[in-house]
Amino acid sequence: MSDTTAGLAFKVVIPARLGSTRLPRKVLLDIAGKPVIRHVWEAARRAGASEVVIATDSQEVVEICAGFGADVQMTSAQHQSGTDRANEIARRRGWSADTIVVNLQGDEPLMPPALVRRASALLADDAEAHIATLCHPIHRQDEWHNPNVVKVVMDRRGYALYFSRAPIPWPRDQAPAMPAGLAYRHIGLYAYRVAALGEFSELPAAPLESCEALEQLRALTHGFRIKLGVVESPPPRGVDTADDLLAVAALLTQRGA
Repeated sequence: MSDTTAGLAFKVVIPARLGSTRLPRKVLLDIAGKPVIRHVWEAARRAGASEVVIATDSQEVVEICAGFGADVQMTSAQHQSGTDRANEIARRRGWSADTIVVNLQGDEPLMPPALVRRASALLADDAEAHIATLCHPIHRQDEWHNPNVVKVVMDRRGYALYFSRAPIPWPRDQAPAMPAGLAYRHIGLYAYRVAALGEFSELPAAPLESCEALEQLRALTHGFRIKLGVVESPPPRGVDTADDLLAVAALLTQRGA
């Protein structure tokens, strides 16, 4: 990707909930001598954000993040999602309605800074979009059928039509073969304008959202326009399981991080 983002202004909020279920306390687990959350924070800073704020529900996370110099804020323990934590930070800081905020999950220590900038640039360049996110082509049949892989289809202008855990689009006459050039995997990185972030957080869960357990379907249900940027390769894996932790540690050790 050529660097067309000079002068781009955006903030990053990193939600960091301590009580994860599949891998308890994962944001504080050690990888290559640093907690997971520090790797994420450092990536966000390299992306060039004007502010990087860690939003948590844990005093322990506050103390550890403050110890390595992060701007970290305690947020309500009642929040249901990282999006809600990001909205609380935006309101507390008094960020203007058109400020771009990237929601970068606290378990993504290998997220390339270029993708953080790409998501924010997509939104900055499109006045009609409320949210921007990324996707990449799916090349493997097993990935297309995997319900843990979120798929997306888009219109000719790059706006999301639908997200699903099911294999979409489904080719009527060639099923179950994956349709070449039409299958995309969603990358869970979002850029919002503060006005849209606030409006979205106030909305109740939508039936489609509850059905597929995908928060972005609430946005589509209520008419938000989600702009998609296509990247050729997926970002490295996040940390959801103990196996992920080991794999990420191995990659960071190879890089000398």
